[in-house]
Amino acid sequence: MEAPSPPANISGSNETQSNLTSGAQEPDSGLGFQVVLALTLALITLATTLSNAFVIATIYQSRKLHTPANFLIGSLALTDLLVSVLVMPISALYTVCQTWTLGQVLCDIWLSSDITCCTASILHLCVIALDRYWAITDAVEYSKKRTPARAAGMVATAWVIAISISLPPFFWRQVKAEEVTSCNVNTDHIFYTIYSTFGAFYIPTLLLLALYGRIYVEARKRILKQARNKPGKRLTSARLITNSPGSVASTTSLNYGTNDASSCGDPASSSACPNAGQVKVTVSDALLEKKRISAARERRATKTLGIILGAYIVCWLPFFIYTLLVPLCASCFHPGLFDIFTWLGYLNSLINPIIYTMSNEDFKQAFHKLLLRSSCCGP
Repeated sequence: MEAPSPPANISGSNETQSNLTSGAQEPDSGLGFQVVLALTLALITLATTLSNAFVIATIYQSRKLHTPANFLIGSLALTDLLVSVLVMPISALYTVCQTWTLGQVLCDIWLSSDITCCTASILHLCVIALDRYWAITDAVEYSKKRTPARAAGMVATAWVIAISISLPPFFWRQVKAEEVTSCNVNTDHIFYTIYSTFGAFYIPTLLLLALYGRIYVEARKRILKQARNKPGKRLTSARLITNSPGSVASTTSLNYGTNDASSCGDPASSSACPNAGQVKVTVSDALLEKKRISAARERRATKTLGIILGAYIVCWLPFFIYTLLVPLCASCFHPGLFDIFTWLGYLNSLINPIIYTMSNEDFKQAFHKLLLRSSCCGP
């Protein structure tokens, strides 16, 4: 009589139970990841919307900020606000679900809004850098040309270029009879890929680097010039006064770099001074102080532009490298990288308003006033 072999049966039973347990855990872990991802993307979208809305409200409420330069910053905030409202919510849904369920028409609208708004946001950085470049290299002449109408023309040009980059895919779009499950720009047209990536990123980036380089050099010249002129005082006024009993005590010598009066300022030594007349000198640092404040502003503005440029490159460079190379070698990149690089680019729309409000004192003060007013008027 053969003995039974329970170990085999037990082993099989344990294996089956293990498979069932792991199968039950996989959907749970996948669902948990989707929930965390959805919450994270929702928070980024909400923060982007609120921060840009506050920048727009701050500029609108504060008369001090009603300048052509701040008009460009407000237009950038409006563009980034459109990214957070028209693009990011749908992108978050698509990223979490990994399938498109909103139909072909909405897919076309969303792709067009994505390309247009993101490109316009990038081009706004070029417009702001160009405005800053003209203001620092040709201050006298450009101050006359720096009008709201000129700023509006620069903004309109940025939007025209952005729209011209987003339109071509509509000319070769094919209506699919079957249900649409994906929504992506067709990368089969290599010439459009080159045209769109260079027009939306690579050419603007080269322009930004060139402009920032010139701005840095000019700002550095001004700062060094200010440092050389810092020692000493300025003679701001002088008048001849006649000899009188009280005149000797109210006069000083013409002496640069010191506030000490000469011996003529001492009544005890009045015999050493000429009796015909005295020159009363008023010494002031007002001009030097004004130049010092101006140089400090130049440093802050240049530093701000550098931070914005660095953040922009870090956020968008991976996406555009991926977009340019994926048609040439699709198997070289993991598909999940596209979502990561896309949201890294969207993150730039959140960073821009934070940089401006944190680095500009006028924005800080107006922003705080707006927050206090909102808290006082709130429930």
